[in-house]
Amino acid sequence: MTFLILMKKPLLSINSAFLTFILMVSLGFSVSAFAANEVSEGEPEKFNANEVIIEHVLDNHQWHFTDHLVLPLPIIVYSSERGLDAFSSSHFFEGHKGVEYNGYKLEGNSILLASSGEKVLDLSITKNVAMLFINAAVLLFIMISVAKAYKNNSSKAPKGLQSFIEPIVIFVRDEIVKPNIGHHHQKYLPYILTLFFFILFGNLLGLLPGAANLTGNITVTLMLAVLTFLITNLSGNATYWKHILWTPGVPLPLRLIILPVEIMGMFTKPFALTIRLFVAITAGHIVLLSLICMTFIFHSYFVGIGASIAVLFISLIEILVAGIQAYVFALFTALYIGMATAEDHH
Repeated sequence: MTFLILMKKPLLSINSAFLTFILMVSLGFSVSAFAANEVSEGEPEKFNANEVIIEHVLDNHQWHFTDHLVLPLPIIVYSSERGLDAFSSSHFFEGHKGVEYNGYKLEGNSILLASSGEKVLDLSITKNVAMLFINAAVLLFIMISVAKAYKNNSSKAPKGLQSFIEPIVIFVRDEIVKPNIGHHHQKYLPYILTLFFFILFGNLLGLLPGAANLTGNITVTLMLAVLTFLITNLSGNATYWKHILWTPGVPLPLRLIILPVEIMGMFTKPFALTIRLFVAITAGHIVLLSLICMTFIFHSYFVGIGASIAVLFISLIEILVAGIQAYVFALFTALYIGMATAEDHH
């Protein structure tokens, strides 16, 4: 992503049509996706809102778009008893959940050996892993296209995707990275730009109907926070470590109290990054899904109209939250790195 720092020409405005398109597609297909859950023949199946919401929020070995449109994903497992095995997840869902196949069984989201019930090393491509690949592919495609457009039209006004991405890059560089890191900012700008766009695209793609809850998965947010933690502490200079391990200007008895507090503070920073992004995105998805489910719980056109209006406004807020959460994660990452690399002014 180092090509991002080559962009320097600002724009007058950001094209908002892309965000509007995402919102309208999400709203239109959300209703149709949930309507497919209704059984049209015979006695209607009782609608289970909890199952719908939890199925969307949690990870899964299958990707459900509707009741009749399910994408099986590859199962890849390893155990000392059977070695490495790979097969389709559809074998676990033939007839009913919990069916055994090839010596394995699925309980919840855990794959076990059918003979002993022992857990195996699960390397499967789950719904969130597949969404991670999609997010990375979209990110690479857009950024490479923008970089090529900038290289080929460096003397012309930006247009298309370039006109949307370039001002965001300039904003991150001038308003987030430079003020918090200072003259070292060029070294860390590619990482923070990649982090910002990865979270932003993950948040926006997660609003599409049927999409996986990528940035609302705590393992994803934890990994991003761990990367920030490692970069911050590996970049820490002597001044940074002296303030943590031997705080200057503090009496010796107080250092015995301050030292564990400072060390604890090193780990609460990535914890806060993890929880903030995870909670904000997951809570938004739960609220939207709960409102959509109300139509099928009450079987009322009036409730459906009211819920649709509420979903419209909350979706607008969710688009805003998608950008805010990417901004906050990048801002705190830049702040932590800046604190670790700042020179001693005393």
